Amino acid sequence: MTAHSDVILDRMMALHPKIIDLTLDRVWRLLDALGNPQDDLPPVIHVAGTNGKGSTLAMIRAGIEGAGMRAHAYTSPHLARFHERIRLAGELIAEDHLSAVLDECYAANNGETITYFEITTCAAFLAMARTPADYTLLETGLGGRLDATNVIDRPALTMITPVSYDHPQFLGDTIAQIAGEKAGILKPGVACVVSRQHPDAMAVIETRAEAVGAPLLVQGRDWDAWEERGRLVFQDMRGLLDLPPPILIGAHQVQNAGAALMALRQLGLGEDAAEAVPRDATWPARMQRLRSGPLLDKAPGAEFWLDGGHNAACAETLAESLTRLPARDTHLVCGMMNTKDVAGYMAPLKPHAASLTAVSIPGEINTLPAADTARAAAAAGIPASTADTVAEAVHAIIAHSPDARILICGSLYLAGGVLRDHG
Repeated sequence: MTAHSDVILDRMMALHPKIIDLTLDRVWRLLDALGNPQDDLPPVIHVAGTNGKGSTLAMIRAGIEGAGMRAHAYTSPHLARFHERIRLAGELIAEDHLSAVLDECYAANNGETITYFEITTCAAFLAMARTPADYTLLETGLGGRLDATNVIDRPALTMITPVSYDHPQFLGDTIAQIAGEKAGILKPGVACVVSRQHPDAMAVIETRAEAVGAPLLVQGRDWDAWEERGRLVFQDMRGLLDLPPPILIGAHQVQNAGAALMALRQLGLGEDAAEAVPRDATWPARMQRLRSGPLLDKAPGAEFWLDGGHNAACAETLAESLTRLPARDTHLVCGMMNTKDVAGYMAPLKPHAASLTAVSIPGEINTLPAADTARAAAAAGIPASTADTVAEAVHAIIAHSPDARILICGSLYLAGGVLRDHG
């Protein structure tokens, strides 16, 4: 049975022909019609960056909840259901509540042109403004300067996670241009926690911060985090923290945890918050081990992993994560969008992949055809083939390698489909 919210969301897709069209004019118009709910949110932590936004936000939420407080969270895209994008005081938004705010936004928009992300962001603000909480965590959808979330006059804190190449058709084709868009979330007098950056990105962020009067808390200067003897070590001007390693897998999660810890300390949250950061954070489809479901039932000897990273930097962290796992033949099932740097994604994975089976992403008009993904893998030196579905790809792999490690990767949209169909 189709949920009422799904019907409304389908209707909203028709309000603007472009999926992405970066400007804030339409958002301001609708927010004004709704009574400007963005002005009534609990204190906002606004997170931009190319990689690590979601994991960092998840760790901050774990810390806030570990301190006995509640946080709203707005993230994108969703994996299995739209409701995942909106968390109210720690809980996923209920179907009746989501339908009500979507209906209200649709009516207030009065048929005007607006993108799907813009109108659903306004719905999230409406729901969050009406629900008590201690903090609001906002993840930018794309960029920062013209992102629909960038309407908070004075957030409590901003953050910029590592900037790398992604969405060049919207954000620019150099690291400096992309960093300029991310730095658009900086606000006068509001501190910004900045993860370690490419020098070109850091130069742009520092220039923007000086122009608007935003103090920076920079990794490697004001704080740092590293792994030492299997522990997470964090240091800032207040002193040293010695914590268990992050439950989220990958060396990059140490950096993300460090950014979360710096944010929480800047907000004045204490020991309970810090201890919860590595212990309690959850973030699906980021080097996630799948432990149940139909795929596993058909391959009891195989080991299944799921990762939604989709650019070269994500592939590098994915490759590093694979080096930390016990030796085992690793076979990739990969689907990608046609807007991504497929060659850049394949290169870091070559030393770790015994094979790659390419699939097209079901239901996505911008999917890269499986044959094109396979050609890019083969050009990178990975033995490649195609399959019509993930299940067919898995069946082909286990037919000749029943004890394989199978990594489904290349896109959050593909990961979402796997979680819906096989999770």
